Amino acid sequence: MYSLNYKVTTSTCDADGRLKLFAALQMMQDCSEMWIVSEPTVQRFFEEQHRAQLLAARGVEIVRVPHFKEDLTVTTSVYDVMPKFGFRNTFIYDAQGLPCYKSWSMGAFIDRETATLKSIDQTVIDSLTIEPRLEMDYRERRIILPKDGGTAFEPVRVMRADIDYNRHMNNPNYIRIAMELLPEGLSIRALRCEFRIAAKLGDLLTPVVYRVPDGFIVALVLPQGPSATVHFIN
Repeated sequence: MYSLNYKVTTSTCDADGRLKLFAALQMMQDCSEMWIVSEPTVQRFFEEQHRAQLLAARGVEIVRVPHFKEDLTVTTSVYDVMPKFGFRNTFIYDAQGLPCYKSWSMGAFIDRETATLKSIDQTVIDSLTIEPRLEMDYRERRIILPKDGGTAFEPVRVMRADIDYNRHMNNPNYIRIAMELLPEGLSIRALRCEFRIAAKLGDLLTPVVYRVPDGFIVALVLPQGPSATVHFIN
């Protein structure tokens, strides 16, 4: 298990002094990425073989939204690994050790030079610390879009500030864009995210919003198909 400590600061709060969901997702993403320093065999393999792990799906259960100045601890641990995919839990705990956010995610192993799926070696898998899968609501990974009823909005251009070191849009930014299209004041108790085609600098994402029985689905669509789909559950 790997962990990072945070404090809810001004820049991570909304107008009501509550931690932004976007900021919480950034904390989870950063902790997941930094985890590799705790696994030297994996880190060395990724560097020598030009590999990376890209987020393919994430599910989040929101237990409680922290407030300004609260101390938080983010932990991440791997609970399953296959040659092309890895699965982890990333939780955010408050100062009393109680979970505020519970998350699971699936990452895809790719070749950085070709941007294609590529298996990691069994010796690397065997070196990993595998921990028990934590208790949370594990929903279906795939998000099926309704056949009709979607409302399209003006395209959003991917800006330089959206790009990470893999040279594509950093995952929490998809959720940030999608949330701007939700009704103001909507209470979100969970979300599912599916990432398909990495958006790059200058790409235009067309948001399409669907009202579904348990919330909203927002698809961010490139000309070649959906880049990311987010299911907000209220």
